[in-house]
Amino acid sequence: MPSKRHSLTQTNLTVLLGNDERFSTFVELSLDVTSIDLSQFGLKNQDEMVPDISVYLESPPLVDEPGEDEVRVTKMPDLAIEVLSPTQSINELLKKIKAYFALGIKSCWLVMPALEEIRVFSHQLQHYKNFDINQSEQVDDEVMDIHLPIQKVFRRRN
Repeated sequence: MPSKRHSLTQTNLTVLLGNDERFSTFVELSLDVTSIDLSQFGLKNQDEMVPDISVYLESPPLVDEPGEDEVRVTKMPDLAIEVLSPTQSINELLKKIKAYFALGIKSCWLVMPALEEIRVFSHQLQHYKNFDINQSEQVDDEVMDIHLPIQKVFRRRN
């Protein structure tokens, strides 16, 4: 279950990435993952995954007809971002990230609002960089060429 801090962090990231014309960002986009068996990653759901934020270099085409929409997208994002909520375990999200890489997603972020920390994974779980608000000025994802001020990611609004 998402929390207020989870929601604010997700919103901040979506706005920051959405303001970059290179990217198309989607919140809670359902990805069709029927191409692989998710049980190998210890995941229960077998036909879809829903990252908190999906980022595309080239947006999947939208349906032009009013009243029509795509419920599950088959084109995988270039970046999947998971924001840890108070009711989730880190292990659960690490399993999802492992599956994202198996699906061909290039970069994955694990965002931990309670710690004000972001772990940027590239290509696999063993390759990551850690950024936190006390020791980092910005979050750098070299795979996606993203450089965000970390203060703005975790910015609190009164």
